[in-house]
Amino acid sequence: METQQKENTAQRNLLGTLRSNSTFGTFIKAIDKAGLAASLTGTEQYTLFAPTDEAFAALPAGMLERLLEPANKDELASLINYHLVSGHKTTKDFGQWTAARTLQGQHAPVVVAQGTLSIGGAQITESDIMAKNGVIHVIDKVNIPEAKPH
Repeated sequence: METQQKENTAQRNLLGTLRSNSTFGTFIKAIDKAGLAASLTGTEQYTLFAPTDEAFAALPAGMLERLLEPANKDELASLINYHLVSGHKTTKDFGQWTAARTLQGQHAPVVVAQGTLSIGGAQITESDIMAKNGVIHVIDKVNIPEAKPH
């Protein structure tokens, strides 16, 4: 992303920044279906690990369709919250971590190896995209939280 474009996104909130990029259509749809749009447009600061449409396309067959059904709204919200960390964290901040505590409640492992950074097994392909209420890091895989025992 060019510097001019990065500066422009800093004027938008997290959701507006996602909407300005055509590679996050599925993630935006999931955020809307889960009822989480308001939290990404508010003033609270978040770090968002945003899977691309390609990442969603790589999910097991039928999984995305099942998650988008109204009956699975809570499970979808849990998955999205697993891609959010409270606060404004750049790669410099979490490059020292071994795990990040997500809004979903579980810790996602953070690994720095051979110049690449990954969280929860997803490689960060573009980092430090600033928004008014946080920062976005683009990831190449949808991270699935561990199933919680009933």
